[in-house]
Amino acid sequence: MRNHSKLAVKFTLLLSLVFIGAVLMSSFALSKTLKHRAEDEINYRGQLIVQMINSVRDYTANHITTLVAPNLETKQHFIPESIPSFAVREVFENLRKNKEYKDYFYKDATLNPTNLRDKADEFERQLLENFRNEPELKILSGFRNMSGDKLFYSARPLTLKDSSCLRCHGTPETAPKSYVETYGTENGFGWKLNEIIATQVVYFPASEIFDRVSQGFLLFIAIFLGIFTLVIFTFNDLLKRNVLQPIKPMAQLAQKISTDTFVYDQNEKVELRSLVAIAKRNDELGQLGQVFLRMVHQVYTREQRLKKQMQELSIQIDETKKARQVAEIVDADYFQNLSIQAKEIRKKWAETDS
Repeated sequence: MRNHSKLAVKFTLLLSLVFIGAVLMSSFALSKTLKHRAEDEINYRGQLIVQMINSVRDYTANHITTLVAPNLETKQHFIPESIPSFAVREVFENLRKNKEYKDYFYKDATLNPTNLRDKADEFERQLLENFRNEPELKILSGFRNMSGDKLFYSARPLTLKDSSCLRCHGTPETAPKSYVETYGTENGFGWKLNEIIATQVVYFPASEIFDRVSQGFLLFIAIFLGIFTLVIFTFNDLLKRNVLQPIKPMAQLAQKISTDTFVYDQNEKVELRSLVAIAKRNDELGQLGQVFLRMVHQVYTREQRLKKQMQELSIQIDETKKARQVAEIVDADYFQNLSIQAKEIRKKWAETDS
């Protein structure tokens, strides 16, 4: 039984190694897939936000700016709501008041902004350079660290396509006086039509992505481990019933035969009945059982033949022993003297009778 247990343990360990390898490879592939899907989903959400932002930008440019444009020259103070970027930033800040979007950030990252809060940092400057160097590039996304937090970003190029924007961003001389008085003459000028002037960047908390990946990954591991445990128990049960238990009587008989302790008694008859049941199977164990049955029959036949020969030999030995003992008695001096005396007595009785 220890050998059987070792066999079951070996199969269990082998199956465990196979499952562990499958888990590792599947987990790696699944984590990549889940992460990619999560990034696609958040990229899609970013696209929706950017579309909303651009809708606000277009609405401001086509309606608000047009509406207040006649007052720009007459008003003493510039109206910042007429600038699309300002309107976009304010609308997004209102969106961030929603708990779901409080950790989201938006920025029109520009090298030469009117408002310095829109000035691109080194990371955003590199994004802008990538868009300028590759005009066909429409989106860039990935991760970056900001203030100790890992954020996911989604960036798109912003091209100056409306010539009316050059009124404020062309030269200080052509810009409205109220605009120059509010923002000065050092920033936000020199822009050119059809030039990529900024990159629209939306930042998302990366923990949202990782949490979804982790939840999906843990769910997969839990399901896989449950399946693995079920398979192990099922496999062990099938192995025990279909392999180990049928092997047991064959192993016991083989051990008895190898140690010459096989005796055809009641216990062996029980084991032989089990062996006969195994031999009726149509698989490899059935073939092995048939071989064992033939071997047991041969051993039993040989044993009976040897017993008969031993009995015959014992009889012959007994007869030979008796003959030798008789010869020894006959040849003994005492027996010879008795024979002589008997002959003399018989001779005397014969003379007396005559």
